[in-house]
Amino acid sequence: MSGAFPPGLFAGRRYAVLGLGRNGAPAARALAAMGAEVQAWDDGRASRDGVDGAGMRLAPLDALAGFDALVLSPGIPHRLPAPHPVAAMARAAGVPVLSDAELLFQAVRASGSRARFAGVTGTNGKSTTTALLAHMLAEAGIPNAAGGNLGPAALALPRLGDDGVYVLEMSSYMLERLASLRFDAACLLNLSPDHLDRHGDMDGYVAAKCRIFDRQGPDDLAVVGLDDGPSRRVASQRFAGRLATIMSDDPGPLEDAIASAAALPGSHNAQNALAAAVMAAHLGADRDAIVRAIASFAGLAHRQRRVARIGGIDLVDDSKATNADAASRALACYERVVWIAGGIAKAGGIEMLAPHFGRIPLTLLIGRDAPAFADTLARHRAPHRIAGTLDEAVPQALDAARALRAPVVLLSPAAASFDQFVSFEARGERFAELAAQLEGAG
Repeated sequence: MSGAFPPGLFAGRRYAVLGLGRNGAPAARALAAMGAEVQAWDDGRASRDGVDGAGMRLAPLDALAGFDALVLSPGIPHRLPAPHPVAAMARAAGVPVLSDAELLFQAVRASGSRARFAGVTGTNGKSTTTALLAHMLAEAGIPNAAGGNLGPAALALPRLGDDGVYVLEMSSYMLERLASLRFDAACLLNLSPDHLDRHGDMDGYVAAKCRIFDRQGPDDLAVVGLDDGPSRRVASQRFAGRLATIMSDDPGPLEDAIASAAALPGSHNAQNALAAAVMAAHLGADRDAIVRAIASFAGLAHRQRRVARIGGIDLVDDSKATNADAASRALACYERVVWIAGGIAKAGGIEMLAPHFGRIPLTLLIGRDAPAFADTLARHRAPHRIAGTLDEAVPQALDAARALRAPVVLLSPAAASFDQFVSFEARGERFAELAAQLEGAG
């Protein structure tokens, strides 16, 4: 059964919480509700004002001696490119820096529950795989709670009983801040350059991702994708001699369900679905439930979701594609597409997308790094135009799709959103609003 954690569970413990956003505020509230002494702070007044302060002290963190841990919001660095002063203070005082996922694990075990933990990481596909795994477990009647980097923060999840499963999407930032969390089932979907400023280089990024397998035992499941070089190296080096083919008996119904699932287009989503299926089976879900879950999965917002159809042209929101590798997976799904891209580019820009350019009769560019993307497209003689903003790009893209006989307008930016939007979600929502306006105009 699920429910609240005991109110005195963390009595006598002291926690400092820095950053009161989507992760920090729920963490501070949950720790206080479990009886811990909590001192919390955020440099932004609006974030501080959004926390009621019940059971905690809102004050700057100017000394950390005597605290059991510092909980840093994922976006605040504790090592690279430069540690936040409070993180440096914690290191000097010997205070561990932990993620809320680590504290959830500690709370679950301290409460006496033997609930299992499933973790999903990778550069792309984490959210879809996490949500699909939770859906499979629910279809099989296995109590579960999903969150972490996706949806509710880890410490906002309820206490599950011994038969429950926590399904956590784990970012590289969260994985760096674990101490005792062990995943009964852990998955590394893929690896491509991302967040290198926070990890120093690709080796540092890969090392952070691989922490999802730390502390696993012989009865635990490790799933590694094999579609990219870095992941293959992880599989061969870390799991040499332990690789196995799983669920190879009569894969037909599973493959058929994946192939016909409207919410899981493309080979990358087939991999996501297979990874979720392997984990679900390890956690006790039967094959029939897994197949039903794949067929009924509705998909996630901003991941290749059609938001409008106008005159036979689909407008597809893939705003979650914040790097070129993610955009590549979307572009590969369409034979001919008008593409909207741009924002704050990641390392390497869109050069790796050149093999797709021949199927893109026009690219509309937005955001800060539109000129850099334009240079790449020009070198490959790929037709393009700088639209500047999404509001300008969407109607231009629809007109171009009509004129160029492209059945799809795809927003798959291959870039972060923060130059023009507060999040990729806000970018996708604006795209859907603009598409709806065009659909209503006929």
